[in-house]
Amino acid sequence: MDKSYNKTLYACFTGYIVQAIVNNFVPLLFLTFHSSYGIPMTQITLLITFNFGLQLFVDILSVTFVDRIGYRASMIIAHICAVAGFIFLTILPDMFEHAFTGLMIAVAVYAVGGGLLEVLVSPIVEACPTKNKEKAMSLLHSFYCWGHMAVVFVSTAFFHLFGIENWKIMACIWAVIPFANLLLFAKVPIASLMDEGEKGLTVGQLFRKKIFWVLMIMMICAGASEQAVSQWASAFAETGLHVSKTVGDLAGPLLFAFLMGSARAFYGKYGERIDLDQFMVGSSILCVIAYLCISLVPSPIVGFIGCALCGLSVGIMWPGVFSKAAASDAKGGTAMFALLALAGDVGCAGGPTVVGMVSGALDNNLKMGFLASVLFPILLLTGIYLCRIWNGKGHGISN
Repeated sequence: MDKSYNKTLYACFTGYIVQAIVNNFVPLLFLTFHSSYGIPMTQITLLITFNFGLQLFVDILSVTFVDRIGYRASMIIAHICAVAGFIFLTILPDMFEHAFTGLMIAVAVYAVGGGLLEVLVSPIVEACPTKNKEKAMSLLHSFYCWGHMAVVFVSTAFFHLFGIENWKIMACIWAVIPFANLLLFAKVPIASLMDEGEKGLTVGQLFRKKIFWVLMIMMICAGASEQAVSQWASAFAETGLHVSKTVGDLAGPLLFAFLMGSARAFYGKYGERIDLDQFMVGSSILCVIAYLCISLVPSPIVGFIGCALCGLSVGIMWPGVFSKAAASDAKGGTAMFALLALAGDVGCAGGPTVVGMVSGALDNNLKMGFLASVLFPILLLTGIYLCRIWNGKGHGISN
């Protein structure tokens, strides 16, 4: 690979750290917002819904403008929004009569940045002239996990040393990372997914391909398999290890993120020696086992171990589907990556919802909710075999 593209990869890795900051810093402040501004918790939880909802909207909208203005301009806009959103977070709540209005505006601004990052980072890495693109893609996605862990660790340490009342300083510190990465993206070389004169497939063309729909369902299942357990990891840590809520909040989500990131980093390092399909098949089977441990074994400690195994098993799913889509046809272009990102986000929202709905219908039996969710890794496993069959027959996305 041209060594000049190493800086491009580093910028993309940092881009996923920025997205981790966007998604995981503000939730650490919910109780602070409640006590400082007198905002009801029912309103504060809307910040999460609004953040991810707007990112979904940006995923869809990006198809219409990213190719027109280019990846560099789009990436610079994404980082400007991330920086501005965190700065607004420290200013706007005090400028409005209702602090919640200021918070919503700040979240809206950085959510636009987060949505664009999710759409842009993967195709930029895919376009880099690397020898093993699956390896680079897996390593890339591990940085979201490391970013998530860093946000929790660094922020918690800062609040412990300097007091939660100084959270605005921490917000400004986190804003430095997207600002520095903005400067990097202004200079690094960015390759095109398409050869000169070629155009990527349109949304309509993609929708007419059977294999694309299989990939979309696989992406939904990847997001659902991940978040259905991730959202409940803290509760399992508390019940399984009999620790406090604070320790549970750290142990559950951080262990899940660490193992998920480790799986991605492992494939990122040794990917050239490992068949992607086989790794995804093994991971899907492990995910099924993890869900069965959580739902059918009465021991809470085994359930917590199941949560940990789930983090390890889902690591390759999201980047693996991206890599399989790109390998199916290089002409999928920005539209393909944007729609896959959208499908992944739908899965992230849908997985925990399925757990909650099934649990509620069965007398709040959470384990039955997890048992129903075993469908997600099974569908993903089915999709892997369908892609293998169709690609073997030459039925790629553009066929």
